[in-house]
Amino acid sequence: MALQAGIVGLPNVGKSTLFNAITQAGAESANYPFCTIDPNVGVVEVPDERLTKIAEIVNPKRIVPTAFEFVDIAGLVKGASKGEGLGNKFLSHIREVDAIVHVVRCFDDENITHVSGKVNPISDIETINLELILADVETVDRRIERTRKNMKGGNKQYAQELECLERIKDALYNDRAARTVELNDEERLLLRDLHLLTMKPVLYAANVSESEAANYEDNPYVKQVIEYAAKENAEVVVISAKVESEIAELEGEDKEMFLAELGLAESGLNRLIRSAYKLLGLQTYFTAGEQEVRAWTIKANTKAPQAAGVIHSDFERGFIRAEVVSYKDLIECGSMNAVREKGLLRLEGKDYVVQDGDIMHFRFNV
Repeated sequence: MALQAGIVGLPNVGKSTLFNAITQAGAESANYPFCTIDPNVGVVEVPDERLTKIAEIVNPKRIVPTAFEFVDIAGLVKGASKGEGLGNKFLSHIREVDAIVHVVRCFDDENITHVSGKVNPISDIETINLELILADVETVDRRIERTRKNMKGGNKQYAQELECLERIKDALYNDRAARTVELNDEERLLLRDLHLLTMKPVLYAANVSESEAANYEDNPYVKQVIEYAAKENAEVVVISAKVESEIAELEGEDKEMFLAELGLAESGLNRLIRSAYKLLGLQTYFTAGEQEVRAWTIKANTKAPQAAGVIHSDFERGFIRAEVVSYKDLIECGSMNAVREKGLLRLEGKDYVVQDGDIMHFRFNV
């Protein structure tokens, strides 16, 4: 499932440093604008303690976590929607991702140049958002013109589309993102091929200094970002990209000791990855056997045959039924035999909607 979260922000806010830490992919990072031009793509494992706990019960030969993709997109600047700073190219990269992780600088450092000369997270956020809105205005205006021409044929679908587009346009012209407009499923389908930038869900990553990795409560910049995000019903993850890049180089006891010294219960990246995974509307089910315990990614509300198809198309094509046990029941029972004895192993058919944490075995015939 090739869903992607794009990392965006102004130049020198810590995007590439954060991307390096997330993927350990070595994306170029330097103290000057436009150091990233072509987007770097990295596949990340989704941290999930449930996988380990299932493996402790099943004792498989290997454990395979699920994963998804992060894309490091070059820093946008004011005027990007008009081509400033190679803006058109960068905006096209954002258009291709499914969700946005917006990195916001929340630290002072005279050695790291800020593109506008001073640290102001709300101004930074609004600069990026305005460029995305302006790009969407151009897209929507062109579509409205085309839809009006098509209406002359008397097709009612275009009348509905125009009404929907006018609502989107009204929001954009009032500096509001397209995602703030309430749309039903049919309307979303009508607008899907527009790939509006401000329709994508957003997660804010507040990048703090090393000294504030675990103690950022008094950081005024973070407070501003949290208050701003609350108005959009968006989530904020506070993280120190510099610290996370150091953590990413450690393993085992060294990593645990470093986290303990910082006063962190876990890596901030784990929180960021899980939040981005959730932002994409993803959830996980598991398969478990002697050979492997494995996590699989599906979209929320996926039915059993389509979930089986993530493993192999034959599983979906020849789907008969699924044997299902919830993660909670397996942990409480302590073994698959105990699950069966208590009658907690269920047989589910084609209409079953897979739940996050389900442990499944598919029966199929091709």
